[in-house]
Formats: sequence, C-alpha cells, structure tokens
Amino acid sequence: MGNKARLLAAAILVATPVVGKYEGRNLVAYLDPIGKPTICDGWTHGVRLGDRATPAQCDAYTRQGLEDAAAIFSRWVPLHVIDSLSPETLAAFLSFIYNVGPGGRDVKDGFVWLKNGGHSTMLRHLQAGRVAEACAQLPNWVSAAGKKLGGLVRRRAAERQLCEASL
Repeated sequence: MGNKARLLAAAILVATPVVGKYEGRNLVAYLDPIGKPTICDGWTHGVRLGDRATPAQCDAYTRQGLEDAAAIFSRWVPLHVIDSLSPETLAAFLSFIYNVGPGGRDVKDGFVWLKNGGHSTMLRHLQAGRVAEACAQLPNWVSAAGKKLGGLVRRRAAERQLCEASL
C-alpha cells in the first residue's frame, strides 16, 4: 500500500466517528431537513421511505460514502498537497464531502462544483496548497435549502477544529 493509500485509509478511520456523530444513525428511512429520503448515517443513494437497514449495512454505506469522498478529493486535489496533510486534516475534508458531495452545475453547491459552474473556494485553496485557508471555509457551509441549520453549524465547527489541529 502506497503512502497516499495509507493516508486515505487512516483518514477514513478518523472520519467515520465524525460522520456517525453528526449524521446520526437511523435504521429506517426518513426525510432529512431538505426532504431527501435518508437512512443510516446520512446515506441517500437509492433510498426510499420505508427502507430498512441493519447496523452492518449502515457501516458498509458509511464506508462506501467515505471512500467515494476520498476518490473525489484525490481526483481534484494535487498529490503533493494530499501528501502534506495529516490524517485528521484529510478526515475533516472527507466528512465535509460525505455531507455535501461534489456538487454540480445547475444542481447544487458542493466541494468541487457550485451551481454557477465554478469551483468552490475551498477547492481552489486546496489546489493552490493553501490548506489553512481551505479549512477556514468550512463554517461557510452551514445552510441547506436556504436554511441555516444548527446541526451543520456544530458539524462544521468540529470539522474545522479537526482540520486545523495539526496545521
């Protein structure tokens, strides 16, 4: 296993309890604050109201979501920047991406793409190697569907603290 793979694996281990704490585990599908069917620890892919999951299925969904987040991060952030990160800093970004996704033009704001088609400020800072500035962007992402959510305020504060812990 190469250095990048070891770092990503360590970051996923650090991010898993953060995701679990702030997403909350539900074994029965429900509507999240923006009306999206959700199950387990914030898993939304293919979920319908009435779906049920086991704890083992939830663990697998969370792992898959963090692996997907790691793939997004790895695709868009230069390797020399990734290699400079601690597992904790990377874990903060993985938790964030797990929560907001990559985004998409005319769809929603996310880590990579904003609705207007541009890249997020956080990503631009990371691509330029400005990690502290990227961490400082986390508190800007506390709204969903135009509403500021207390849970997101607390989550982003925890992610920022984790992000900056070893800078």
